[in-house]
Amino acid sequence: MKNISVLLVAALVIALPFLFRQETEEEQWVPGDPMLVVISPHNEAIRYEFGRAFNRWHIEHHGSPVKIDWRTIGGTSEIGRYMEGETQAAFRAWWTGPQGRDWPRGGTFELTNHRFNSTAPELIELHRALRETDDPAAFGTGLDLFFGGGEYDHSLAFAKGLTVNPWPEGVPHEVVHNEAGTEIIPERLSGETWRAEGFMGTALSTFGIIYNYDRLEDLGVEHPPATWRDLTDPRFHRQLGVADPTKSGSVAKAFEMIIHQEINAAVEAAGYTWEDGAVEDEWPEAYRAAVEEGWWNGINLVRLIGANARYFTDSAGKVPIDVSTGNAAVGIAIDFYGRYQAETSRDPVTGRERMRYVTPVGGSSVSCDPVSLIRGAPNRELAVRFIEFTVSEAGQRLWNYRPGTPGGPDKFALRRLPIRRDFYPGDSPDIQAAFDSHAPHTSDDLSDETVNPYHLASQFEYVSMWTGRHFSIHRNLIRAMCLDAGDELSAAWAAIARAGGPEAVPEAMEALFALPEGLTWSGALDRERFSSARRMEYMREWVLFFRAQYRLARELAEEAASA
Repeated sequence: MKNISVLLVAALVIALPFLFRQETEEEQWVPGDPMLVVISPHNEAIRYEFGRAFNRWHIEHHGSPVKIDWRTIGGTSEIGRYMEGETQAAFRAWWTGPQGRDWPRGGTFELTNHRFNSTAPELIELHRALRETDDPAAFGTGLDLFFGGGEYDHSLAFAKGLTVNPWPEGVPHEVVHNEAGTEIIPERLSGETWRAEGFMGTALSTFGIIYNYDRLEDLGVEHPPATWRDLTDPRFHRQLGVADPTKSGSVAKAFEMIIHQEINAAVEAAGYTWEDGAVEDEWPEAYRAAVEEGWWNGINLVRLIGANARYFTDSAGKVPIDVSTGNAAVGIAIDFYGRYQAETSRDPVTGRERMRYVTPVGGSSVSCDPVSLIRGAPNRELAVRFIEFTVSEAGQRLWNYRPGTPGGPDKFALRRLPIRRDFYPGDSPDIQAAFDSHAPHTSDDLSDETVNPYHLASQFEYVSMWTGRHFSIHRNLIRAMCLDAGDELSAAWAAIARAGGPEAVPEAMEALFALPEGLTWSGALDRERFSSARRMEYMREWVLFFRAQYRLARELAEEAASA
């Protein structure tokens, strides 16, 4: 009898949570209700909040619950490669199967080639057929949306034919304007594209530096890093957390910003402004020389930052975590990773932040975090609803409202910057009134000029001619220069520091800063030499070159130190 009583009590204890649990919106979903398949690099917090909020919104506006099937395979670069491979395979199966067509030689590469220029009729037909077909009954990847990542990766996906325009007849007026008719999501600002035919920006981002207060004190660093060049401080040797730019689009963008700022400095030093080079074919010779010099300076600034790297991780989200725990003293991060980790790693007793994020002054553009509709989406109508939800007030509140506030996230403070203009102060009464209504609920002071992306965008002009066309080659160059030859680079930089620093060993620095023959700002634009088809070839050449140069730099530094 005693044993039976014990069992009954145990059963009751287990059952109580289920007896008193309130049914959530997600539990209302049953097989047969709408399901959306979304591939995303976003973290669990973003997926959790957007999944629950969209479900509630859809019940309210369309009368049925929605379940999101999140697919997470890595960063935006991995997602892009996955989508391309799946699209190629699905299209080929349709082309050679139901269509009964032969697969032409070179078809797989040219099908999604965003620089397609073939004159072969069979390849032209193939290339066109992909872009003219958006029907899941014909072919598709089984994915509906690509949510998150950088503008470059979304633009590239559209150029490759992997994504399509959600609104072929044009973006509905109410999606990008408020009730007063004021545009709340501009197409472009400060040289960056925030919405286009192939994507819609949903949040805004800057790129910058994160640091751990206690670790800086341990290293004897009195003034926290505030510029990109501060990250080359020898005291940060093996203390810097960085992500692999070939795996993370956000970090690749951060490195682009470093190079871009150096070009801007060189152009200004030569007595020009970016506007003087609005038409590349009309660049004065001195302006072009300044761009070349600034690019070289930027590449070598990236190289010295790489020399201090503790590691290059596949995941950009790992760096802020390591900085918050002290496993790295400093790091490079996209703003919301830094702010989010600073929020979640506060001291539980004092509430003090262990780390901080800062955007280098004049060192970052303001770019968007987009969502795109995938070609052949099986749930197209539902996917377009999700896009419209993300830029509605209901969706935008999730990015920066505090958990538990009206319309805010349920559990996580995402600490991201909404794209809608009416979440920030403005001159027009309707914009200011909307800002005033949001301000009491936001995690960050969106009127702060160091946070407000519309203010930051006014302080920086992104000139795509300087670095935009180099985005892909930068990724590969930085990998060869700082990752694949990373051990040799780190050892050379340490030897230079022991020898008294860069000024004490100019010959070692000359060897360290060498680039392969012909690799200049203009030389990097040689599409034939640096085509994707030749990537393995030139990467091998680069890695061997850099390893040899870094060994030489180390030898020269050690010789100078022992002299």
